[in-house]
Amino acid sequence: MNLHGKDIKIFTANSNKPVAEDIARTLGLPMGSSDVTAFSDGEISVSIKESVRGSDVFVVQSTSYPVNDHLMELLIMIDAFKRASAGRVTAVIPYFGYARQDRKAKARDPISAKLCADLITAAGADRILTMDLHAPQIQGFFDIPVDHLLGVPILAPHFVEKFHDCMDDVIVVSPDLGSVNRARSFATKIEAPLAIVDKRRQRANVSEVMNIIGNVEGKKVILVDDMVDTAGTLCNAAKAIIEIGGAKEVYSCATHGVLSGPAIERIEASPIKELILLDTINMPEEKKIDKISVLKTGPVFAEAIERIYEDKPVSPLFV
Repeated sequence: MNLHGKDIKIFTANSNKPVAEDIARTLGLPMGSSDVTAFSDGEISVSIKESVRGSDVFVVQSTSYPVNDHLMELLIMIDAFKRASAGRVTAVIPYFGYARQDRKAKARDPISAKLCADLITAAGADRILTMDLHAPQIQGFFDIPVDHLLGVPILAPHFVEKFHDCMDDVIVVSPDLGSVNRARSFATKIEAPLAIVDKRRQRANVSEVMNIIGNVEGKKVILVDDMVDTAGTLCNAAKAIIEIGGAKEVYSCATHGVLSGPAIERIEASPIKELILLDTINMPEEKKIDKISVLKTGPVFAEAIERIYEDKPVSPLFV
C-alpha cells in the first residue's frame, strides 16, 4: 500500500458540505467533482466526475441525521474510490454516529459502533480522521489507523478571550460523571477549577439531577460536554447549577450539536446564556437561535489532512 497518493483530493457527500468546502479552501484546493443523489426507490447513487487514480482521497462526511442515509453515502463513496484506483482513501468523519452504542448495556444489546467501524473498513477506507468520539475506546474498534482530533483546543480559546478580565470567577462543570475527563481537560486548558453535576438517569433521554460536587456559588459556570442531543442533561444541569448551586451565570460548550427532538425549545427556556458548538454537524436554519454560536473545525481538519499526507504527526494539534 502506498504511504500516500500523488496529490490530495477532497470530496464530500451530502451531510456537511460547508466543512468540506472550508477544508478545501484552507488547503487551497478545489472541491472534488462528484454527485451523490438517490434513485426513486431510495437507493444511493454516487458518480465521481474526475480521475482519482493514485490520489490521496479524503471523503468528508458526518454520519448525522438522517444517520443511515449519510452512512450509506460514505460507504458507497469509499467503494467507488477504491474501485477507481485511488492511492489511499481516508474517511474524514467530523461526527461519528452510533458512537453511543459502544458496549452491551444490557443482555442482547448490539454494539453498533463496532458494526459501523467494520462496515467502513470493509468498504475500503485506509484510515479514519474524526473528532471527539463519544467514547475514545471506539478507536480500537477499527483495524485501520484512526486520528482522533479534540474539540477542546478550539472551544477553550473562545472562553479565555470572553472571560479574560474575570477568570477568577470562572469554574468548569461536567454535566455528568461520564464527561469528567473532558471537562477536566477543558479546565486545565483555561486554568479554572472543576465541579461535577451528579445525576441519576431514570430512562433514555430523561435525566434527574441529584447534587453538585464542588462550589459554584456566585461563579460564572462553563458546562462542557461532547454532544448536545435532546439537551435534557445540559438544561437540567444548568437549572440545578443556578437553583441549587447558586451560580451567577451559566454558559455551555460541546463539540457536536445533534439537537434532536425538543433540544432547541429546551435551550431557549434554560438559564444558559450562550451555547458554543462546533460545525461537525451541519445546522439547519430552523435550529439557529441567538443563544447558539458555531465555531469552525475546517482549519483544524485541513491541518490534520496536510500532516497525514506529508507523513507528519497529528499529535501537535491536541495541545
